[in-house]
This record gives sequence, structure tokens and C-alpha cells, in this order.
Amino acid sequence: MSERSQDDVQPTPPVQPVQAVRGVKDVLPDEAPNWQFLEKTCREWFARYGFDEIRVPIFEATGLFARSIGEDTDIVGKEMYTFDDKSGQSLSLRPEGTAGVIRAYIQSGLQREALVRLYYQGPMFRHERPQAGRLRQFHQIGAEVLGSESPLADAEVLVLTADLFQALGLDGLQLEINSIGCRECRPRYTVALRGFLEGRAADLCENCVRRTATNPLRVLDCKVETCRTHTAAAPFIPDHLCAACADHFAVVRGQLEAAGVGFVVNPRMVRGLDYYTRTAFEWTSDRLGAQSTVAAGGRYDRLVEQLGGQARPGIGFALGVERLLLLMETRPATPPDLFVVLAGEGAEAALAPVLRAVRGAGLKVDRAYGGSMKSQMKRAGKSGAPRCLIAGDDELARGTAVLRDMVAHSQREVPLAEVVAALK
Repeated sequence: MSERSQDDVQPTPPVQPVQAVRGVKDVLPDEAPNWQFLEKTCREWFARYGFDEIRVPIFEATGLFARSIGEDTDIVGKEMYTFDDKSGQSLSLRPEGTAGVIRAYIQSGLQREALVRLYYQGPMFRHERPQAGRLRQFHQIGAEVLGSESPLADAEVLVLTADLFQALGLDGLQLEINSIGCRECRPRYTVALRGFLEGRAADLCENCVRRTATNPLRVLDCKVETCRTHTAAAPFIPDHLCAACADHFAVVRGQLEAAGVGFVVNPRMVRGLDYYTRTAFEWTSDRLGAQSTVAAGGRYDRLVEQLGGQARPGIGFALGVERLLLLMETRPATPPDLFVVLAGEGAEAALAPVLRAVRGAGLKVDRAYGGSMKSQMKRAGKSGAPRCLIAGDDELARGTAVLRDMVAHSQREVPLAEVVAALK
């Protein structure tokens, strides 16, 4: 067989890089400190308010979200990531956290407890148009209080969010609250609102015309400017509350004032589903453009019953992690406490138990894997570590290592057995 000429050899095509999925974002090491600070702060404050953590699956039966969010909503109809598994069951990636928490609350028997406080954190998924503060995989941290219909529970949830934002170093956020009534007073208000809207159908957007017949409260939440202008004189629900709802809302406002938490009443704030009752709220920022809401929540006294559990009142909220991070100051990564520079296999073996003991004492240790002493020292300087432990043949012969202060530029020899004590 004759040899092929060089011209016959086909070049290997270059390997194409893997493309990232649109609408999802990596959290890189320089961003991780902010995420860690946010999550740690939330865990600490939830614990102070008596909340326990719950972790629920990332995907659930599609029917759970259809019942909790509403089959005719955009979230269920257009935005959920839904698929059939190999058994033919329809599953969906969770678009929000409350439904899964309530399902677990019912199935686990937690509903037998008089009062349950739960918090969760993790990724959620919606097929939306990606933009600043809105991703297809986004993260929420949320909390639910189940078992109490007291307005004191509503107020304490709101004070908790205020404390969280203060602990995160955030200012300039505005709390907006409203009462959307109950099954006694809201139907009467809905009739009055629908009558107002039907007389202005020609001035409303297509969605609002449809909502006038199906869910008129949602018209008040429309972001189209012409709709907001033509509904400015609409009747608002705080003026149509029954006595019980009016008293409930008054207690919530009074508790916030007593705790020193500022707020404004936003009579346009609504919730489109029947199981929502009374208190609704949002925390907003004027620094995020269109995606101004950083946290939202409300009372849902009929949701547990709607999902098949015993009737239990509840109130909850969720924080948008990515939106909060846009408002937070960047926190630098914590440098290591110690950088280790080793020369030779003998040093590796001799220092292995020492490094394990140092890390066991709670210190953060960084190192290189090989390279010249000069290159390792250069990396030690870039690491930001305040101290450097250096060991070569000469030090090992004496059973010591050099402990260098990278700030004071001083150093001393330390017996290997005393390295941990010297560092502490």
C-alpha cells in the first residue's frame, strides 16, 4: 500500500467550545463571597425569628403548580419548564417555592402542629425573556408561617424582612403594603371594579379587556401606562374592606409603626388568585429599572386547603437573590490564613501531617503543587495570605520550617511540632 501524500491528510477540525444556555448564569469565584454572605445572613436571621429550614425537590408534579399558581396564568401556560418522565408523568421544574413547601407540609404531617415556621432557598425556573434582574434560572430565599391568622404574624414577617435588609447593608428600599380583603368582602369589590372597567374597555390593552371578565383585580397590576392612567380613578379595595379585614389591616400597620418600619399603602397592589387574602406586600428599589421588586409576599389562608390539606392559614414571602445582589456592595474573597511553599518530595511527606493539623485547627491554607521556590513565593504574595510557611531540605534536616510574616517582612524558624501553636 503506497503512502498517502501530505496533501491527502485532512486536518483535524477545531473543537468548538460548548455554548452556555441562554438565560442562566454561572456564579464565579469572585462573585461567590456575596452569595455566601447573603445566604449566611438569611440563615442567621431566620433562626432568630424561630424558622426551621426545609428543602424540597427542584421538580414536582405539574398539577401542583397548576393548582397553586393557576392554570390560566402566564407562568403555568407559557413559562414553566414542563416535561414527561419515562413513566409518562408530567413534571415541571419549580417556578416558585411556596407550592412545594405546602405540599411537603401536608404530606409530612407538619400540618398537625399548631404553628410552623419554615424557610427555603434554591433555584427556580421560568422561560422568560432574559434581562437585568430576570433570568431563566434564578434563585429565591423564602419563608412561610403556617397555622396563624393573626395580624401579628403578618407584622412580624414584615419586620423580619426589614431586619434582613438592614443586616445586608441595603438602604433605599420601600415597603408597599395593601389588604386585598377576604371571601366576604372581595366579591363585592370585584363587582364594583368590573363595572368601572367595562365602561372603559376601549381605553384598555387587550390583556386588560380579557381580565375584566376573568380576573378584574389583575387590571390594577397592569404595567401598561395607558391602562394605569385610565384606571387611576378605579375603586380600590381598601375602601371596600369588611370590618374584620379593616381591623386586621389596622393592626398590621400599627405594629409596623411601633417597630419603626416605614411603609406606604399601595391600593393598586393585588393578587390574582382566590386563596390570597388580606395582607399583600412588596419591597421595591428605584435602582433596578423595570424589575424593581426585590421581595414580595402575602397571606394565603386558603392555599393549604386548595392543595388537599386541612384548612390552615398562612403567610409567606420570597426574596429575589439576583436582584438583591445587584444592590449589595461587592465583598472581596477572604484570603487564606497561610500559604505553604515546599521544595522537594521530602518536604511534601514531612509537612503533610502538619498541614492537616493546621486545617484541622480552622485555618485556611493555600499552596502550589510544585514549581520553583521563586514561583511559589510569587504566588504566595499574590494570594494575600498574611503568613507563609516555607520548608526545604535545610529546614527539614533541623525538623523545622520557616514561618514568614508577609506584612512585616520578618521570619523565624519553628519546629514542625509547634507550627499550629505558632500560627494560633
